[in-house]
Amino acid sequence: MPQQQPILAAVDLGSNSFRLQVARVDNEQIYLLDGLREPVRLAAGLTENKLLDKESQQRALACLQRFGERLRGLPREAVRAVGTNSLRVAKNAPEFLPQAEAALGFPIEVIAGREEARLIYLGVAHGLPQSAGKRLVMDIGGGSTEFIIGSGLEPIKLESLYMGCVSYSLRYFPDGKTTKSNLKQAEIAARNELQTIVGDYRQTGWGIALGSSGSARVLCDILEQNGYSEAGITRDGLEQLRTELIRVGDIRRLELQGLKSDRVPVLPGGFAIMYAALNELGIEQMVPALGALREGVLYDLFGRFHNHDMRDVTVQQFMRRYHVDVRQAERVARLSGVLAQQFLEGHPNEEVLRLLEWASRLHEIGISVAHSGFHKHTAYILKNADMPGFSKKEQDRLSILALAQRGNLEKIRGQLFTTFTTEDISLVMALRLSTVFYRNRSDAPLPAMQGRFSGTKFHLALQAGWRAQNPLTDTALQEEAKQWREWGVTLQVVEG
Repeated sequence: MPQQQPILAAVDLGSNSFRLQVARVDNEQIYLLDGLREPVRLAAGLTENKLLDKESQQRALACLQRFGERLRGLPREAVRAVGTNSLRVAKNAPEFLPQAEAALGFPIEVIAGREEARLIYLGVAHGLPQSAGKRLVMDIGGGSTEFIIGSGLEPIKLESLYMGCVSYSLRYFPDGKTTKSNLKQAEIAARNELQTIVGDYRQTGWGIALGSSGSARVLCDILEQNGYSEAGITRDGLEQLRTELIRVGDIRRLELQGLKSDRVPVLPGGFAIMYAALNELGIEQMVPALGALREGVLYDLFGRFHNHDMRDVTVQQFMRRYHVDVRQAERVARLSGVLAQQFLEGHPNEEVLRLLEWASRLHEIGISVAHSGFHKHTAYILKNADMPGFSKKEQDRLSILALAQRGNLEKIRGQLFTTFTTEDISLVMALRLSTVFYRNRSDAPLPAMQGRFSGTKFHLALQAGWRAQNPLTDTALQEEAKQWREWGVTLQVVEG
């Protein structure tokens, strides 16, 4: 595990705003130090073809450069930057992200909707007193809205719906007009989205409803400061605000206490989503929450330094769900880790070794689908499943390792000659050799072995005489060398 860091930072690349939160760790507690927010409105730059336009990219890069200056000097492992809905759906995100990472100076993870929901709940829950009752948390973002029911620090239900204050404001109120007709259209669209979760959520139930992030807070401020509500967001208060929106007819002419200028363009979309949610879910009152996604990212990052990494929990859950042969997974994980360290000259990145360990523990989950071609089923599951704690990039790397664990290397040809580094090739080789040596699925002692890797040449020295005593494994090693030789990589297995 990484060493404890005194300073941690979270960067939230939201569809409406980019946020930076810096915190101090003291006696296993987090104390917020500094926060920055810029209304980048990334979702406003998504074209009909789901491409981020040049203007939104430039706004984002300029913001990230400023954030990068604040983060300068922090170690890589102390900073976690996450991208949400707009970066999930943008088709040109793969081209944009390297520029964004260069501007920020740190890697950026694009997280799935349910992972975003999990982190939001984590941030909200840490800002509340501990209780046994269930809570509903709603977070209206720029491009998506997350709904979570949880108890204590544990989420029970997680959902992310494709509706947000920026996207809905642009779609239904492009000219800023708030008529009865376009409000109704936006509310009906939101109600339709909510139909997928209403029954299940109402059946689960909750004791208190909380709204996190900007839309909930600004709506609460407006309702309370204008006398529409005595406390929090209420259905009656929203009805009064709806009447006022229709009366004025144009958000640019709104004169409401609590409405900040930067929230004006996205107010009608956020209002329509909130109005629909309270009515569909039967919420009488919602109170604003202190925490949100960025706080959740901080606490999740904090957990990685204190032996409570959600990714480890997820791997264990997947092993149980897919009935993994635990002893075999442990054997492969142990040997692949040793070989990878040897191939990478004893100085590999710790996160890389952990990725290989997770891939090794999960390399056979596809057997639960079908034994034939199980590595392909494993790869599909790891790429597409909801895996709490993992970013999309991490899931993609796990998937590639699973796909490459056996058989013809043709299936990863594209990666071998385009995106794979020598580090990636070392991980693939370590995993493939481990499955070869443990093909008999037993604890029979293996020979002493020493590996090294230079450029495109792998060298593996085995205990003298072992190959002659294990002809089946020797044949498999020869076939492995042949596979790699076809792609310009040498695997030399010697004894001595």
